[in-house]
Amino acid sequence: MKRRAFLAALGALAALAEPAAAKPAKSSKPAARSTAKKPATRRKAARPAAAKPAAPEPSPVHTADKPIIDNPPKGTSAARLPPVRAEQPPSEWTTWETVTTVNLRDQEGACKLWLPLPLNQDTLFQRTLGYAWQGNASRASMSRQPDGELEVFTSEWGDAKAGQLQLTTRVMTADRHFDVAKRTVAPEREDILRRNLQESALMPNDGLAFQLGERILGRVKDPLAQAKAIYDWVVDNAIYDPVLPGCGSGDVRQQLISGQYGGGSADIAGLFVALCRAIGIPARCVFGLRIGPSRLFRSLGLTDDDATHGQHVRAEFYIPGYAWIPVDPADVRRAIVIENLNDQDSRLPALKKVLFGVWEMNWIAYNVGIDITLDGADAPVPFLLLPRLQTPGGTLDGSDPAAIRYRISARQISA
Repeated sequence: MKRRAFLAALGALAALAEPAAAKPAKSSKPAARSTAKKPATRRKAARPAAAKPAAPEPSPVHTADKPIIDNPPKGTSAARLPPVRAEQPPSEWTTWETVTTVNLRDQEGACKLWLPLPLNQDTLFQRTLGYAWQGNASRASMSRQPDGELEVFTSEWGDAKAGQLQLTTRVMTADRHFDVAKRTVAPEREDILRRNLQESALMPNDGLAFQLGERILGRVKDPLAQAKAIYDWVVDNAIYDPVLPGCGSGDVRQQLISGQYGGGSADIAGLFVALCRAIGIPARCVFGLRIGPSRLFRSLGLTDDDATHGQHVRAEFYIPGYAWIPVDPADVRRAIVIENLNDQDSRLPALKKVLFGVWEMNWIAYNVGIDITLDGADAPVPFLLLPRLQTPGGTLDGSDPAAIRYRISARQISA
């Protein structure tokens, strides 16, 4: 081969060998895995883990020690509070005059008499205009309990053989209505609410009362609906006794133990109050006197001016934003018995609905005091609604007007 042809063939072989040399030779051993981290730009974004549904918060169990005013259930009537505005006073008022006459000619020795007085603070349904008294008592005075829940007229005689007293009171009243659409009331004082969650000598707020309250409520969580459920249960299960002297004893504890619910208005209103307190809703009895005829039923008012036997107990409960809501379960039961209403009577559902939230003010409120210690009395009393007379032979409670010889008259002065 000529030299020129040989060089040309050698150049062609070198050109073919260059691409093969550019590729790295494969090693018979696997290459060691690099520990260097890959650039972040090459890593795939981690997929977020699916969020687990949050477990629902358990509904709070309300009791007298853990009331609704401290921890209202979310989304209920007590949790959504509107701006606070001043309540508008009613435009229509009626003025009443009551006269209590006491004659102690059958008594001997030193005697002391206590008479309850109307509410000492003006409200949107009642205003006290004044008092006047005359008689031969050696001493007479008005006293107020430290908590302001009770005002009492007290008179004393060194020798009551010819004791006489006449107490005149003037009061203005306006019908009281609860409007579920108006939730604009300023909150009540904390100490008043706490006091109306406590148990009393005759009204427990735990044990049997709490068990019965829980059984009545079932799954009802809204505080307003809870109070309505208790009201309906009391109206459906309590029995009104028209021959019971006075307004009854107010002994709710004995009702719960015996399982026999009802009695007088103090017993029925007290049962409602005890059950409300047991489930954490502040409630209280309001002790008062019928002073005029009723527009609802004849049996729920006076038929003449004699109010001697007109004592009657109502109730009210507290829900944040609504303030105190009036109810009268005892008068529903009274109308059932005296007016002979039955389940088929269309007037019964209407009356039951009206008396949850309405007080017809042919009645004046005296006080909301319970477990009262009267100045100079021998022992505390559960409540003061009737006249009480302390004599050398013992204390008379006024459930029998002939024993103390007193009479109460009432009349309307102006509308």
